[in-house]
Amino acid sequence: MDRNRSSDLIQIDSDHRGVRMRMAIVQVLVCFFIYIDIFMLFTFFSKQAFRGNARYILFAHTLLVDTILLILTDLVVLLGYSYVVLPVGRCVVLCILMGITAKNTPYTITAMCLERYVAICMPLRHASISTTGRTMAVIAVVWAFSSVRVIVDLIIFVVLAPTEYFAKPTSCYYQVMLVTEWHNLMYVIFNQMDFGIIMVIILFCYTKIMLAAQTASGENKQSVSKGRRTLLFHGLQLILCMAELWGPYISAVVLEQSPHLYLHIRFFSFVAFTIVSRALSPLIYGLRDKKFCLALKYYMSCKV
Repeated sequence: MDRNRSSDLIQIDSDHRGVRMRMAIVQVLVCFFIYIDIFMLFTFFSKQAFRGNARYILFAHTLLVDTILLILTDLVVLLGYSYVVLPVGRCVVLCILMGITAKNTPYTITAMCLERYVAICMPLRHASISTTGRTMAVIAVVWAFSSVRVIVDLIIFVVLAPTEYFAKPTSCYYQVMLVTEWHNLMYVIFNQMDFGIIMVIILFCYTKIMLAAQTASGENKQSVSKGRRTLLFHGLQLILCMAELWGPYISAVVLEQSPHLYLHIRFFSFVAFTIVSRALSPLIYGLRDKKFCLALKYYMSCKV
């Protein structure tokens, strides 16, 4: 969640050429992945077959959330590059939006893993379980779970923060809402609990799919093998997303030892864990899926 402190890279670095270079890299990557996400969303909404399939609905939801998060984090980076600081009261709005969307991705990944588990291990019940209505209900639950934690943090922040703190100018990052040591500790503990529970679910799905691969044959074996690779990609994506939560604490230790090294670590963590981790969704379900890839080629070639 401290990805937004990437603006600090700019504020404490006196090497203007290095700052411009990093900003150029970030803007190119962000614009490229936002373009890819929007193009894939256009492809999804253009085909009725995709809009009625639980797998593609969850995929489109991931694309939408990642696009919103990339836009918000890039806005914060641009504010930092322009040396613009906002009052804490205004930053809280951005923090809430980024907090909800950031937590949304791991929960959606979990739902996509469970959908693959049902499709491979319970193929006869897949059509009745993974309906459009139930998929939309799952998305609503994901948003509810993502919002609850952020709302609790907001309530604690409003109750504990002194009045003058809301007018204090600051760079926008989630930790501005964690005004006490115990609140920050609670935030860390709950994030680790989320990570542990989600990893257990993914490992459970992966184990069941591995067992199904031993009894599968022919086309079923290919489907099971593809599902197994998909879950491995999801596991990697989850680790990258959750690594954002550990990055600020590692960076704080490095900052005490070497501010110059801190700059490189913050830039690397922002690119790898915020931007690139969001690029895995198009790779997993966009380019690797034959039907979706054919539809992409169809629209990229202007329907030729």
